[in-house]
Amino acid sequence: MTFPTAPGAMTARRPLLALLPGLALLWPAAAHAQSQAGLYWAATLHGWVAAMLALMATVIGLISNLHHRERPANFLVGMMLSWVVLRAAAAPGAAGLRPLLMTLLVLCGVQYLLRQMNWKRSWIDHALLIQCLIVPASLLLTGGQVGMLGLVWHAVLSLELVAAMGWALWLRRLRLQATPDDAHAREYGLVATLLVPTMLALLAEMGLAAVSESLWLTASPWLSLTLPVLMLGLGLQVVNSIAHARVDAERRAAVVEQRVAERIAEVERSHAQLAEQKLEQVTERERKRIAADLHDDLGAKLLTIVHTSESDRISTLAREALEEMRLSVRGLTGKPVHLIDALGDWRAEVVSRLGQANILAEWKSPAEDIEHTFQARSYVQTTRILRESVSNIIKHSGATNATISSAVQDGDFILTIQDNGQGIPSELDGRLDRGHGMASMKSRAKQMHGQCLVESGPGWGTVIRLTIPL
Repeated sequence: MTFPTAPGAMTARRPLLALLPGLALLWPAAAHAQSQAGLYWAATLHGWVAAMLALMATVIGLISNLHHRERPANFLVGMMLSWVVLRAAAAPGAAGLRPLLMTLLVLCGVQYLLRQMNWKRSWIDHALLIQCLIVPASLLLTGGQVGMLGLVWHAVLSLELVAAMGWALWLRRLRLQATPDDAHAREYGLVATLLVPTMLALLAEMGLAAVSESLWLTASPWLSLTLPVLMLGLGLQVVNSIAHARVDAERRAAVVEQRVAERIAEVERSHAQLAEQKLEQVTERERKRIAADLHDDLGAKLLTIVHTSESDRISTLAREALEEMRLSVRGLTGKPVHLIDALGDWRAEVVSRLGQANILAEWKSPAEDIEHTFQARSYVQTTRILRESVSNIIKHSGATNATISSAVQDGDFILTIQDNGQGIPSELDGRLDRGHGMASMKSRAKQMHGQCLVESGPGWGTVIRLTIPL
């Protein structure tokens, strides 16, 4: 069943139907306007990218000329400048230049991508140079009419560039597998992020040109931006690598400076040691000469006095002088003395002298075995301190008993001399170093980097404690 249409309804529809032909005419115009806006923004971006590429090419060119290792970056500079000039030659009158500029761009791009991986083949170099001659020659044969031959060359050159990008990416992957470290992994990821979209864009542009001219005209301005963006990324990579190389060079220079400073300090120490050894040798030689003169001349004369003098007083003084001279000679020879031998000499001398003065001497040696040695000067100074102490006991103390003990403790030799005499007189009032040769004893101890302490009081004797570092 059909329902009749009201006459008013038919009248209302007639204006809408009349507008349809006008809408059909306005739709292509709107699409064309949108396309023109897209082309405008694409052209603007191309202009900005071209300016950045020109600046980047200038910077990298200056850097590559200053650093010999960065000379392959000149190919990247040529690639950038070829693209900038190629964009400037977009006018219809310069159509014959575009294949030649594209040939130069591909030559520089292939050389840079492969040489960056140290992959160089002479046949590729020759083929690229021959191609630079064949392309313009073939175009000249057409009488300047680019046409289909230009499109064919554009496709061939684009495929060469895509192949070079793929091969460079494959070489980086092989290097990453051979040396899997973080630096190579980051570099591979960055380069893959730059190369893969560019390869896909070039292939997509060729595919659209073969399928649909309208789609190619719409997408080509945007797809062609991937190549200059790739060059900008490669340029930033070059600048970044040079900056890292500068930092590494500064770090290595700092390490070298530190090593040189350490070496200089070591040489200075060696020189100081050699100078000290030389001085010690000269000093030792002079000591031995003086010791020999004393022993041969003065010693012989004193010995003659000891054996020929009719006076006991003179003979005794000559014998004491001879002993002091022999002690001085022993110190001048510089030969180290075993501590156990020194203790034996000191014990014999001290017990003998105190016994002659009717003073009971008690000698206490260290309980353990002693393997230390005394320097010759330390032996002489300690002997004179011990003799001065014994002389004080004999002359001034009035003691009947004296105890001499020795010990080795914490790297120090400790000699203690104690008597049961009347002590140092109270009138000295604490100024013990002014009497009985105390100042001389303390001075000798200080020369050995040790100390000599004196404790005394009327009625309870005197204690002298000598401490010497071994």
